[in-house]
Amino acid sequence: MSITLLTNLERIETLLNAPSTISASNKRWHSAFMTIYCSRALMSHFTLNKNNIPEKPSLPFTVIDFNSHQSFAIHQAGLTEIVKDKNVQSLQRYGGLEGNTKDENGVKEFNGSKTKFDDIMNAVVGIVADAVTIVVVAIPEGLPLAVTLTLAYSMKKMMADQAMVRKLSACETMGSATTICTDKTGTLTLNQMKVTKFWLGLEPVVEGVYSMVAPFVLQLIQEGVALNTTGGVHKSNSGSEFEFSGSPTEKAILSWAVLELNMDMENLTKSCSIIQVETFNSKKKRSGVLLRRKADNTVNAHWKGAAEMVLKMCSRYYDASGIVKDLDNDSRMKFEGIIQGMAASSLRCIALAHVEIAGEEDGDEEDNIVVKDNGLTLLGLVGIKDPCRPGVKKAVEACQHAGVNVKMITGDNVFTAKAIATECGILRPNQDTDGAVVEGEEFRNYTHEERLQKVDKICVMARSSPFDKLLMVQCLKQKGHVVAVTGDGTNDAPALKEADIGLSMGIQGTEVAKESSDIVILDDNFASVVTVLRWGRCVYNNIQKFIQFQLTVNVAALAINFVAAVSAGEVPLTAVQLLWVNLIMDTLGALALATEKPTMDLMDKPPVGRTKPLITNIMWRNLLAQALYQIAVLLTLQFKGESIFGVTSGVNDTLIFNTFVLCQVFNEFNARKMEKKNVFKGIHRSKLFLGIIGMTLILQVVMVEFLKKFADTERLNWWQWAVCIGLAAISWPIGWAVKLIPVPDTPLFSFLSKMKK
Repeated sequence: MSITLLTNLERIETLLNAPSTISASNKRWHSAFMTIYCSRALMSHFTLNKNNIPEKPSLPFTVIDFNSHQSFAIHQAGLTEIVKDKNVQSLQRYGGLEGNTKDENGVKEFNGSKTKFDDIMNAVVGIVADAVTIVVVAIPEGLPLAVTLTLAYSMKKMMADQAMVRKLSACETMGSATTICTDKTGTLTLNQMKVTKFWLGLEPVVEGVYSMVAPFVLQLIQEGVALNTTGGVHKSNSGSEFEFSGSPTEKAILSWAVLELNMDMENLTKSCSIIQVETFNSKKKRSGVLLRRKADNTVNAHWKGAAEMVLKMCSRYYDASGIVKDLDNDSRMKFEGIIQGMAASSLRCIALAHVEIAGEEDGDEEDNIVVKDNGLTLLGLVGIKDPCRPGVKKAVEACQHAGVNVKMITGDNVFTAKAIATECGILRPNQDTDGAVVEGEEFRNYTHEERLQKVDKICVMARSSPFDKLLMVQCLKQKGHVVAVTGDGTNDAPALKEADIGLSMGIQGTEVAKESSDIVILDDNFASVVTVLRWGRCVYNNIQKFIQFQLTVNVAALAINFVAAVSAGEVPLTAVQLLWVNLIMDTLGALALATEKPTMDLMDKPPVGRTKPLITNIMWRNLLAQALYQIAVLLTLQFKGESIFGVTSGVNDTLIFNTFVLCQVFNEFNARKMEKKNVFKGIHRSKLFLGIIGMTLILQVVMVEFLKKFADTERLNWWQWAVCIGLAAISWPIGWAVKLIPVPDTPLFSFLSKMKK
């Protein structure tokens, strides 16, 4: 009996001695193809010894028996040379391919022209499927899913914490914030203003003793309050209670005038006709009205605004008896001291002034009349208290502890701003305020270089305009800060848009401010800003956790498949198995790690800033340690698993697949805490995480034990399951031990760049 591998010489000669229409490069490709194809065919046969008993040859030699009397051996390199030299006679001597090769089940492979097209396509599809699957595993396409999940989850949770997110990306950006520029009124304070002090001349008027004030002076004060305002007074349906509308400052003054001075706003409005109005603006810090009394046809101008601004317009003042006195330098300095004293007590100081317009100044053309703003008579000084919000000092301290600078930008004067900033903890008691407290005009007049030099030190900006706030945001961004800004007015829109994170106020904020912002603080409370900061850091941290977990799977899967493919010619993990691993690390991993809730530990770290890498040295340390362990274990199973455990090839492949999946499950626990050694802290609160881990384990059991044909697996016994679990569980002590290794602060790639230089 002889085994003869017949050669279709005509086909091979046609292939090797092709006409000139085939390029030389194509001939080389054909020759290489024949070399590989023929060598695989030869090696797939057994050797017949002298007793005609088939034996498997020892690679890389293949023995071919032609006539049962002698054997010939050919080395792989020898066959390569035969095909390369187009030596058809030698190929005829040693034998070729006619389709008599068989697979492991004894079925002939590729029987020439009898091979079906479906078989060829199935083979090609299998190769493409393996290649595509490896690419899918290699590319972290689950990262967008994880980012979207964690942003959407945090947005929903932040809504319950009084923060409505308008732009998803703002959640993550807030976690990198290094500076928060905040308003005072309504954000740091309660925005519940009340008049607590009133000075008439150089004497304070005790609350409830306003009857001692001269009646005509009281009439002028009521007239100025009632007609020089954008607010309103309305009686409730019962008629016993008043309702006040307007800005918080307007409401406080109207409430004081109605309830304390017994002002009748309706009668005052009817008794006068308004000629001209100067509306309040943030630059002049005052508002005025020109009116004509119907009773005597006299024209009067009333001004109201920031005390130091109105005081400059005055040349006289009323004392408590109603006597007009000249405002000389000595009395002016006394008034300035009174204003500073009220400001130091955290009071907003408002001045009321009046002047009667003489007939010759009145003129006939009322449309051309302007409100006179000089030579005024000071009516009085009003001190308005706006108490700080409970807990705002603790919130500011939490920001400072987290490395985030808090800067207060307010329209109040310097003394009020200092007092409020000290009360809120932005300024320390007895702190040197030189350079830390500036006025908006001073900051505005700096050169660009001076602003960049001094902006980091500034803690409080008083008497500021929206343009000053915009200038500060631009300077901070140029210095590399990630800036969050709060705003509530229409004029704040440019600063809100310019900032990295715009935070508008939900109660006092205008629609323009809300549309320009990224996040709306629903309760106008600074403590909610701190909550947003903590959620932002949580989002950033969750994304880092997922990246560490996914890169570990990527590195391990690619290394295992590459080494196995190069050394053994086949991959241990099938396409279905790799896709299942991909599902674990993408969808389920994202759900498990992206929904972790924020902890107070997040506020113990400094902010990330703009330039720090997303993948830190700590992450590289953790993922490389886990990936190297997984590679070592799985390659050991790949090459020695059959002999170590005494199992078949199919069971060994299942052991590799099962161990690999369980390693990822155990590594998900390690990914929860990148720096803390106790990865189980707070896990009882992460019910979704535990549910996903449980679901993953159940599905893995189903894949191994019940989906044998679909997943290409073999059933494992209890001992084999215990081995897989034991090997995977070792990742926990490895994760604990590797966190003892210190890592440098310099980013890995920056360190490598310096070494190259």
